[in-house]
Amino acid sequence: MKELEKTKRISIASVLFILVILIALLAYKRPKHLYSENTKSTLEKITTENYFTNLTELKDTNVVLIDVRSQFDFEKGHLENAVNIYAPEILNDTNSKFFDELKKNNNSVILYGNTPNEVIAPYMLLYQLGYKNIKILTAEITYSKNKVISKDVEIEKSKYDINGFIQESIKKASIKAKPKPEVVKTPKKIIPIKKKKKLPVEGGC
Repeated sequence: MKELEKTKRISIASVLFILVILIALLAYKRPKHLYSENTKSTLEKITTENYFTNLTELKDTNVVLIDVRSQFDFEKGHLENAVNIYAPEILNDTNSKFFDELKKNNNSVILYGNTPNEVIAPYMLLYQLGYKNIKILTAEITYSKNKVISKDVEIEKSKYDINGFIQESIKKASIKAKPKPEVVKTPKKIIPIKKKKKLPVEGGC
Protein backbone atom coordinates (compact mmCIF):
# COMPACT_ATOMS: atom_id res chain seq x y z
CA MET A 1 0.00 0.00 0.00
CA LYS A 2 2.81 2.40 0.93
CA GLU A 3 4.65 1.60 -2.31
CA LEU A 4 1.50 2.42 -4.32
CA GLU A 5 1.20 5.80 -2.60
CA LYS A 6 4.87 6.52 -3.33
CA THR A 7 4.35 5.64 -7.01
CA LYS A 8 1.31 7.95 -7.20
CA ARG A 9 3.27 10.84 -5.64
CA ILE A 10 6.18 10.35 -8.05
CA SER A 11 3.87 10.26 -11.09
CA ILE A 12 1.99 13.41 -9.92
CA ALA A 13 5.30 15.22 -9.37
CA SER A 14 6.50 14.17 -12.86
CA VAL A 15 3.28 15.42 -14.50
CA LEU A 16 3.52 18.76 -12.66
CA PHE A 17 7.20 19.13 -13.68
CA ILE A 18 6.34 18.49 -17.36
CA LEU A 19 3.46 21.00 -17.15
CA VAL A 20 5.78 23.67 -15.73
CA ILE A 21 8.26 23.11 -18.60
CA LEU A 22 5.46 23.31 -21.20
CA ILE A 23 4.08 26.53 -19.71
CA ALA A 24 7.59 28.03 -19.66
CA LEU A 25 8.14 27.11 -23.33
CA LEU A 26 4.78 28.56 -24.36
CA ALA A 27 5.38 31.75 -22.40
CA TYR A 28 8.89 32.22 -23.83
CA LYS A 29 9.10 35.07 -26.31
CA ARG A 30 11.92 35.44 -28.80
CA PRO A 31 13.65 38.83 -28.50
CA LYS A 32 12.50 41.33 -31.15
CA HIS A 33 16.04 42.38 -31.99
CA LEU A 34 18.97 40.00 -32.39
CA TYR A 35 22.54 41.17 -32.99
CA SER A 36 24.01 39.97 -36.27
CA GLU A 37 27.44 41.35 -35.33
CA ASN A 38 29.26 40.92 -32.04
CA THR A 39 31.34 43.70 -30.48
CA LYS A 40 34.65 42.23 -31.70
CA SER A 41 33.65 42.02 -35.39
CA THR A 42 31.98 45.46 -35.19
CA LEU A 43 35.17 47.07 -33.87
CA GLU A 44 37.23 45.33 -36.56
CA LYS A 45 34.96 46.59 -39.35
CA ILE A 46 34.44 50.17 -38.21
CA THR A 47 38.20 50.67 -37.92
CA THR A 48 38.62 49.84 -41.61
CA GLU A 49 35.37 51.08 -43.20
CA ASN A 50 34.55 54.71 -43.92
CA TYR A 51 31.29 55.37 -42.10
CA PHE A 52 31.43 59.19 -42.13
CA THR A 53 29.85 61.55 -44.63
CA ASN A 54 29.70 65.35 -44.96
CA LEU A 55 27.10 67.95 -45.91
CA THR A 56 28.03 67.99 -49.61
CA GLU A 57 27.04 64.30 -49.95
CA LEU A 58 23.43 64.99 -48.86
CA LYS A 59 22.45 65.91 -52.42
CA ASP A 60 22.09 62.23 -53.33
CA THR A 61 18.37 61.51 -53.85
CA ASN A 62 18.73 57.96 -52.48
CA VAL A 63 19.79 59.29 -49.06
CA VAL A 64 17.42 59.36 -46.09
CA LEU A 65 18.46 61.89 -43.45
CA ILE A 66 17.55 61.05 -39.85
CA ASP A 67 17.71 63.52 -36.97
CA VAL A 68 18.30 61.64 -33.70
CA ARG A 69 17.67 64.67 -31.48
CA SER A 70 14.61 65.26 -29.33
CA GLN A 71 11.38 66.57 -30.87
CA PHE A 72 11.95 69.92 -29.14
CA ASP A 73 15.35 70.39 -30.82
CA PHE A 74 13.98 69.13 -34.13
CA GLU A 75 11.12 71.66 -34.09
CA LYS A 76 13.53 74.49 -33.27
CA GLY A 77 15.20 73.79 -36.59
CA HIS A 78 16.53 70.90 -38.65
CA LEU A 79 18.20 70.04 -41.93
CA GLU A 80 16.00 69.97 -45.01
CA ASN A 81 14.02 66.74 -45.61
CA ALA A 82 15.19 65.23 -42.32
CA VAL A 83 13.06 62.68 -40.46
CA ASN A 84 13.00 62.92 -36.66
CA ILE A 85 13.66 59.65 -34.80
CA TYR A 86 14.68 60.35 -31.22
CA ALA A 87 17.69 58.16 -30.24
CA PRO A 88 16.04 56.42 -27.20
CA GLU A 89 13.05 55.45 -29.42
CA ILE A 90 15.12 54.22 -32.36
CA LEU A 91 14.11 50.56 -31.89
CA ASN A 92 10.39 50.81 -31.21
CA ASP A 93 8.10 48.81 -33.53
CA THR A 94 7.34 51.67 -35.94
CA ASN A 95 10.97 52.75 -36.31
CA SER A 96 12.22 49.16 -36.67
CA LYS A 97 9.84 48.63 -39.60
CA PHE A 98 11.00 51.94 -41.09
CA PHE A 99 14.68 50.88 -40.95
CA ASP A 100 13.83 47.44 -42.36
CA GLU A 101 12.08 49.11 -45.29
CA LEU A 102 15.05 51.40 -45.96
CA LYS A 103 17.41 48.42 -45.88
CA LYS A 104 15.17 46.46 -48.26
CA ASN A 105 15.06 49.40 -50.72
CA ASN A 106 18.88 49.89 -50.52
CA ASN A 107 18.49 53.44 -49.23
CA SER A 108 21.54 55.04 -47.67
CA VAL A 109 20.75 56.33 -44.18
CA ILE A 110 22.60 59.26 -42.64
CA LEU A 111 22.23 59.96 -38.93
CA TYR A 112 22.93 63.38 -37.44
CA GLY A 113 22.63 65.19 -34.11
CA ASN A 114 23.96 68.42 -32.63
CA THR A 115 27.44 66.88 -32.96
CA PRO A 116 28.77 63.62 -34.50
CA ASN A 117 29.44 62.27 -30.97
CA GLU A 118 25.68 62.33 -30.30
CA VAL A 119 25.15 59.82 -33.11
CA ILE A 120 27.77 57.19 -32.17
CA ALA A 121 25.55 55.17 -29.77
CA PRO A 122 22.52 54.81 -32.13
CA TYR A 123 24.88 54.13 -35.06
CA MET A 124 26.68 51.30 -33.20
CA LEU A 125 23.36 49.79 -32.12
CA LEU A 126 21.92 49.77 -35.65
CA TYR A 127 25.17 48.49 -37.16
CA GLN A 128 25.29 45.52 -34.78
CA LEU A 129 21.67 44.71 -35.67
CA GLY A 130 22.72 44.31 -39.31
CA TYR A 131 21.92 47.74 -40.79
CA LYS A 132 25.08 48.32 -42.86
CA ASN A 133 23.52 51.09 -44.97
CA ILE A 134 24.08 53.74 -42.26
CA LYS A 135 26.59 56.57 -41.98
CA ILE A 136 27.28 59.43 -39.54
CA LEU A 137 27.06 63.04 -40.68
CA THR A 138 30.20 64.94 -39.66
CA ALA A 139 28.35 68.19 -39.06
CA GLU A 140 27.61 70.45 -36.12
CA ILE A 141 24.14 71.97 -35.73
CA THR A 142 23.77 75.34 -34.00
CA TYR A 143 21.20 78.16 -33.93
CA SER A 144 21.54 81.87 -34.54
CA LYS A 145 18.57 84.26 -34.60
CA ASN A 146 16.14 81.31 -34.85
CA LYS A 147 17.98 79.94 -37.88
CA VAL A 148 19.75 76.60 -38.18
CA ILE A 149 23.43 76.78 -38.92
CA SER A 150 25.13 73.59 -40.05
CA LYS A 151 28.84 73.28 -40.69
CA ASP A 152 31.16 70.38 -41.39
CA VAL A 153 33.51 69.43 -38.58
CA GLU A 154 36.77 67.57 -38.95
CA ILE A 155 36.87 64.18 -37.30
CA GLU A 156 40.15 63.48 -35.58
CA LYS A 157 41.72 60.39 -37.10
CA SER A 158 43.49 57.93 -34.87
CA LYS A 159 47.29 57.88 -35.22
CA TYR A 160 47.32 54.25 -34.22
CA ASP A 161 46.40 51.16 -36.22
CA ILE A 162 43.51 49.95 -34.02
CA ASN A 163 42.65 47.03 -36.31
CA GLY A 164 46.29 45.90 -36.28
CA PHE A 165 46.30 46.10 -32.49
CA ILE A 166 43.14 43.93 -32.28
CA GLN A 167 44.62 41.31 -34.65
CA GLU A 168 47.90 41.23 -32.72
CA SER A 169 45.99 40.80 -29.44
CA ILE A 170 44.03 37.87 -30.94
CA LYS A 171 47.29 36.20 -32.05
CA LYS A 172 48.86 36.61 -28.62
CA ALA A 173 45.76 35.24 -26.93
CA SER A 174 45.81 32.13 -29.16
CA ILE A 175 49.46 31.33 -28.40
CA LYS A 176 49.70 28.98 -25.46
CA ALA A 177 52.15 29.96 -22.78
CA LYS A 178 55.21 27.71 -22.63
CA PRO A 179 55.22 25.51 -19.54
CA LYS A 180 57.82 26.47 -16.98
CA PRO A 181 60.58 23.88 -16.50
CA GLU A 182 60.16 21.86 -13.38
CA VAL A 183 62.66 22.62 -10.68
CA VAL A 184 63.98 19.40 -9.19
CA LYS A 185 64.64 19.91 -5.54
CA THR A 186 67.62 18.00 -4.21
CA PRO A 187 67.11 16.69 -0.70
CA LYS A 188 69.17 18.44 1.93
CA LYS A 189 71.89 16.36 3.57
CA ILE A 190 71.50 16.30 7.31
CA ILE A 191 74.85 15.97 9.08
CA PRO A 192 74.37 14.57 12.56
CA ILE A 193 76.22 16.42 15.29
CA LYS A 194 78.10 14.14 17.60
CA LYS A 195 77.47 14.83 21.24
CA LYS A 196 80.57 15.36 23.36
CA LYS A 197 81.07 12.84 26.08
CA LYS A 198 80.94 14.29 29.53
CA LEU A 199 84.21 13.85 31.47
CA PRO A 200 83.89 12.15 34.84
CA VAL A 201 83.81 14.53 37.75
CA GLU A 202 87.10 14.49 39.63
CA GLY A 203 86.98 13.65 43.25
CA GLY A 204 87.35 16.32 45.91
CA CYS A 205 89.78 16.73 48.68
